[in-house]
Amino acid sequence: MSKFNNSRVLITGGASGIGKIMGRKALERGAAELIIWDINKESLAAVADEFKDLGRVVTCQIDITKFAEVERAYNEMIADDNAATPDILINCAGIVTGNRLFHEQSRREIDKTMEVNAMAPMYIAHLCLPSMVARRSGHICNIASAAGLVSNPRMSVYAASKWAVVGWSDSVRVEMQEEQTGVHITTVAPYYISTGMFDGVRSRILPILKPEKTAEKIIRAIERNNDFLTMPLGYHFIRFWQGVLPTPVFDFIFGKIFGIYSTMDNFTGRNGKKE
Repeated sequence: MSKFNNSRVLITGGASGIGKIMGRKALERGAAELIIWDINKESLAAVADEFKDLGRVVTCQIDITKFAEVERAYNEMIADDNAATPDILINCAGIVTGNRLFHEQSRREIDKTMEVNAMAPMYIAHLCLPSMVARRSGHICNIASAAGLVSNPRMSVYAASKWAVVGWSDSVRVEMQEEQTGVHITTVAPYYISTGMFDGVRSRILPILKPEKTAEKIIRAIERNNDFLTMPLGYHFIRFWQGVLPTPVFDFIFGKIFGIYSTMDNFTGRNGKKE
């Protein structure tokens, strides 16, 4: 039986992209309640209507970078029918603001990227974890990125935010294991996914990931209590090569031959606009 069966699931950024797909899959696996936090009001209404026949869906329009809003939404969520903290939290919300060089970005773009991608998952997990630890069960899945494993030009701040998620998320995993809390942490580091968020990206060798297949792999990783998931699998070994190869050699192989350092050159984002 899937661990999603009869569970309460909270997904941030769950009104579109892989967050939406994972929400559908959670309901199809028997989730008792799917809670979606997203900033887009229209998308929330659309997904609630689309999923209405799959199970109980609760939506909340929220800016997850504002801790007061997050805390209020969390308190309202657990006050609903005296419900407990969700059994499964998937921190999926994320943004990329463009493909400019670091010194060309505004202070606001830097702040927003770090707030959405790195700080917000910490805020939300910080609210959920005490109850999970107290009841000795729960699962938090944090969607990072392959950009959290390897440096990449024209996405320096995005990479910084995802490096932060990888380090924080996996450190919390170790804490939960050492304290034997019964709470599981899964860190996910996927390559580019064709959801529209990274429209314009060109990948020479590594394949752009398909949303449906990617979402299914993440859901299965949660079901299996996997600690770390990279997609494609080989990406996980990049850290090994970073430690073994001299920097110029690593840059040449992964930056030039694999073409990773030029993937963002033609980035446009959704609808041809910077995100």
